[in-house]
Amino acid sequence: MQRVLYEAKAIFLHLTQIYSFSVKVISSIENYVPDRSCVLTIGTFDGVHLGHRKIIDRLVTTAKQGKHLSVVLTFFPHPRMVLQKDQSIKLIDTLEEKKEFFTQLGVDVLVIHPFSKEFSRQTSSRFIRDILVNTFQIAHLIIGYDHRFGRNREATVEDLELAGQTYGFTVEQIEAQEISSVNVSSTKIRRALAEGDVKKAANYLQRPFVLQGKVVEGDQIGRTIGFPTANLTLEENYKLLPADGVYFIRTEIDEQTHHGMMNIGYRPTMKGKKHRLEVHLFEFQKDLYGQVLRLELLDFIRKEKKFDSPTALKSQLEVDKQQCLNLIP
Repeated sequence: MQRVLYEAKAIFLHLTQIYSFSVKVISSIENYVPDRSCVLTIGTFDGVHLGHRKIIDRLVTTAKQGKHLSVVLTFFPHPRMVLQKDQSIKLIDTLEEKKEFFTQLGVDVLVIHPFSKEFSRQTSSRFIRDILVNTFQIAHLIIGYDHRFGRNREATVEDLELAGQTYGFTVEQIEAQEISSVNVSSTKIRRALAEGDVKKAANYLQRPFVLQGKVVEGDQIGRTIGFPTANLTLEENYKLLPADGVYFIRTEIDEQTHHGMMNIGYRPTMKGKKHRLEVHLFEFQKDLYGQVLRLELLDFIRKEKKFDSPTALKSQLEVDKQQCLNLIP
């Protein structure tokens, strides 16, 4: 677990040093220094989907009306990784992707706090006094309908409202029917991706599902059959992958949009033993080694399968390519 926390802190440092987004990113609660009161919401926000957007829209609107800062408090590692020691959990969005989405939604400040057992054990009264009031100086708190907090999730929305009367902040709970009306959850997104249904996932997310990775050297087998590929390694090993298969993708290189197809899997025709992400861009010849590609997965073409020969595989790839070309707007 110490290794996970160390990696989390390293990611925070990386994000805050080299990226400049509209949303201000702060790597822990201790580093938050307010210049005025805020409207705050709290959550893991795994996959910033339609349900989350209702909360964030309310956050930003309320903050602007009261001339407060709009602040999102989230956590990394995911609490399940720490409390349940579930190292197998994969996340829909990386921290970098969350930053991009919260920027698009107009959030002023994103605080990403390293989650630990020690943090989870603090009492609700201490959390309210030391963090919500003294650190964030909240004027208004917006929470989801099932939100509980503090040690053993002991505190309820009623406890927050009572504390608000003492410390001078108000509490707004987004009702269950308001969130459920959009009929979406992180679980549904995960299920869609597990089935390779990236179009359904995109509908829930209101944006394409994204994979981002660095181009590394492969074995160059694709070139021998006329389909050179860029081999990608994901920048974050906790990123959720969709089902193995062939996908229609879009990326931007040097401010130019390019379409192509990506295979996720083991390349059974070539007797591959390692799980790989390979991208073939249409009508593209430049060297991409060392570059970071951000891929939008637009559609699922077919499942990965073993062909009788490289020639048979090439024939199928020609069919796949044509299907992708037909999908380009």
